[in-house]
Amino acid sequence: MTTLDRILNTAADNLTVAKILVQLGLDPDNVTYDAIFNRLLEIFLHNITLANMFALVGAIFFVATLLTQTMVPLRVANMIGCAFFAGFGALSGTVTTFLLYLLMVPINAYRLRQMLVLVKKARSATQGDTSMEWLKPFMTERKYRKGDILMKKGDAANEMLLTVTGRFRVIEINVDLPPGRLMGELGFLTPDNRRTATIECIEDGHCLTITYEKLLEIYFQNPQFGYYFLVLTSQRLLENMARLEAIIAQNKATQQAAAAGGPN
Repeated sequence: MTTLDRILNTAADNLTVAKILVQLGLDPDNVTYDAIFNRLLEIFLHNITLANMFALVGAIFFVATLLTQTMVPLRVANMIGCAFFAGFGALSGTVTTFLLYLLMVPINAYRLRQMLVLVKKARSATQGDTSMEWLKPFMTERKYRKGDILMKKGDAANEMLLTVTGRFRVIEINVDLPPGRLMGELGFLTPDNRRTATIECIEDGHCLTITYEKLLEIYFQNPQFGYYFLVLTSQRLLENMARLEAIIAQNKATQQAAAAGGPN
């Protein structure tokens, strides 16, 4: 305990206000606001270098990334911050710092471009182009053979599919889905994530799949993309409703024609 007491006493002695003022270059007997300000300004000016200025700007943009809620501005701020930190590493002669942040710039640039393309394609989809090509980089391939059941109505849903080759049929409404059509997107939006229809493969082909977890990640990374995805899904739902209305109208016309042609 004696050794510990000595250590604590020494630490307390070194942490006294007088000791701190002396270490800062101030006179403990003559401390004024002007003296403190002038000393801090002197320390600041003494440490101003181009390298430190780069580090300061990089730190500001790094803090900005922590305050940014959406992905696109976050990537931009991160790129700028990494560029300044790389400049700091080059000017200070720290090779590891320079290489680390230099490599992070193109990585952030690639992810930023990927997200911007995603949003652009989603926007064009809501303006009439219902192609889902923009989702392919985030999807994985899966093959199906004739007779395979891709999903059953009421089953738990955890992924969305995009037809690429082959033919697939929605059993409940007897409608075939050609290549380039979404399947399972409504399960992503239902409260309990349940399938709303049964789909069977009627001709060998393959699809691209994306899990709801990945879709949620993209959705929350960019609210703009989320908005366009909702619009696109609503468009798909309206198409299904129009198709059903056409089928009902056709059946009704057939029944009326049969009734009109019956015996008098």
